[in-house]
Amino acid sequence: MNAPTEPPEPTLNMTHESTEPIEHITWNGQFIATILRQDFRPDKTTFITPDAYYQQTGLVVYPAGGVIKRHLHLPLQRHLVGTPEAILVRAGSVEVDLFGLDRTPLGTWVLKEGDLIILAGGGHGFRCLENTILLEVKQGPYTGLKEKEFF
Repeated sequence: MNAPTEPPEPTLNMTHESTEPIEHITWNGQFIATILRQDFRPDKTTFITPDAYYQQTGLVVYPAGGVIKRHLHLPLQRHLVGTPEAILVRAGSVEVDLFGLDRTPLGTWVLKEGDLIILAGGGHGFRCLENTILLEVKQGPYTGLKEKEFF
């Protein structure tokens, strides 16, 4: 017998239908998220995240035959507060509700296959509009400590 599923959370009454290839969502001057749409194809290397983000995200453009010189990254200690996440919709589509740090609802955005959202602060929740595969990247390792607060 299948376990009962929880009823879906209601969609916020502020759905954003942006046509911008890059959208920064802020609340009271603080970055909450950046959305990169799948069809954004810059001619040159373009970093899309503000310097204030813990995760630097960009599209690095190389010509045919371009080379990335072999290298390794030196051990550099960094201090992070929170758990920034990057979520790529590999298949399907989702609605994402975003919230300010005080849980103020900011609205709902639809993410489609190939779209990326970088979550930098505040709260968030997702509803899958169809069968969906998400690739999630966040700071690890998992500590086993209380890292989330549900509301």
